[in-house]
Amino acid sequence: MLTVRTLRTTWAVSLTLLIAAILAAGCGEKQAANVISGKVTLDGDPVFGNVVFVSADNKEVSSPTATDGTYRIENPPVGQVKVLVKGMPGQVTGGAPPPKDAPAMSNKQGVAPPPKYAAATSSDLSYEVKAGKHTYNIELKK
Repeated sequence: MLTVRTLRTTWAVSLTLLIAAILAAGCGEKQAANVISGKVTLDGDPVFGNVVFVSADNKEVSSPTATDGTYRIENPPVGQVKVLVKGMPGQVTGGAPPPKDAPAMSNKQGVAPPPKYAAATSSDLSYEVKAGKHTYNIELKK
């Protein structure tokens, strides 16, 4: 009788461990196969906006930049892409500079990208996406 009880306990523990292992494997977050990350700057200042990759078949993937200008695009289309950097809605992208006697303002959200980078017809940025994880830093010009 003791042998049967031991076998049942061993079987129950084994089954419980197997179920726990299966559940733990299914709960994990999937890692993206292809990732492009980097930092967007304008004259050395971080840019606050959206980075958009446009594939040859006009499919878009995008990522907002963080306040320090960094971005991360998961699973972009592999191959040559057009790169756009769009400002956030309501963001001022131009206009007259502030008066010289105006108090200095800190821009914790970064600067707005120049409007020319928002459209595929005017942006001169492109990048070849390859499989894997890569860094692509984007330096915008005024």
